[in-house]
Amino acid sequence: MSAPFDRSLTGEVDGGLGQDAAVSPLAGDEERVVESALRPHSLTEFIGQPKVSRQLALVLEGAKRRGRPPDHVLLSGPPGLGKTSLALIIGSELGTAVKITSGPAIERSGDLAAMLSNLAPGDVLFIDEIHRIARPAEELLYMAMEDFRVDVVVGKGPGATAIPLEISPFTLVGATTRAGLLTGPLRDRFGFVGQMEFYEVAELQQVLRRSAALLGVDLTDEGSAEIAGRSRGTPRIANRLLRRVRDFAEVEADGRVTLAVAQAALALYDVDDLGLDRLDRAVLEALVVRFGGGPVGVATLAVAVGEEPNTVEEVCEPFLVRAGLLARTSRGRVATEAAWHHLGRPLPRGGALLGGAGGAISGLTGAPSTPGASPEPLFGA
Repeated sequence: MSAPFDRSLTGEVDGGLGQDAAVSPLAGDEERVVESALRPHSLTEFIGQPKVSRQLALVLEGAKRRGRPPDHVLLSGPPGLGKTSLALIIGSELGTAVKITSGPAIERSGDLAAMLSNLAPGDVLFIDEIHRIARPAEELLYMAMEDFRVDVVVGKGPGATAIPLEISPFTLVGATTRAGLLTGPLRDRFGFVGQMEFYEVAELQQVLRRSAALLGVDLTDEGSAEIAGRSRGTPRIANRLLRRVRDFAEVEADGRVTLAVAQAALALYDVDDLGLDRLDRAVLEALVVRFGGGPVGVATLAVAVGEEPNTVEEVCEPFLVRAGLLARTSRGRVATEAAWHHLGRPLPRGGALLGGAGGAISGLTGAPSTPGASPEPLFGA
């Protein structure tokens, strides 16, 4: 059984990561269509992020009682945790329209001025990846957020004239995966900042049960627990794995997602018990087997696995570090003791190899293990 909106799964875009897209927190263009059908429409339906949800509920309720738009909202955190869903929920809770754009799409201040001038009173403007907005547009946004006014410059050179343009009171909702790249003046103009956290397995099971009901998937508790445990704490990954396990269940089994079916399907898609995919394990194996646990530069590591350094650094390393399998040190990347255990490899003599022969402390601090030892990486960065 499948829902009508499920047809968009055919030819699903993988976000440019090929077969490794199963555990990518980024969404492809066609996958966004599926996500929109699975998104909650109110804070009561939103699962997880209890602190942010509670704080946001108070902000919205207070604004509704005063009859004024709420403060501007900034949502930060890794991709796939529900920032866009919360932005749409804000508009739904306020009963206003939500205009959606992204930072890279706003290249000139005129683009932003035209968008702001078309907002109705109380509307919500959602800017995804707001840290990538062009600087001229960002400076125009300062006045719009504070005074609900923008200055439109007409003409060039000495004859240029700034015409003040009043805009309707609105609420800006910005989403960013890299809050550190936001400029101070822009960050300070947000009245509410919500930091999104990774989900617990129990919360992901709730997400999966809700998605399974919408997709018409017969999902057992054991099956949901297995998928949730391999989803890297990210609802987007959990929903993606659910759809792929569902396909396996319909083709290779009786359509019911049980523990055995989930395990077989995830093994087929190269997603292991910790949620690591083929590329993650390739990075770990190269680090452990070829380079003896490191330290090794990211460029050398990327060549060893046949990927670009940016892919290794931005796609693989964040989860490997969070899972305690890899450490970034001043001398390069090193494997932790957990990495050796996960790959089923015996630990080298002397225990965990963090930072080479010097052990964990020297690897983490970058200090040489013996007097006169070179602090340079064993393999170039």
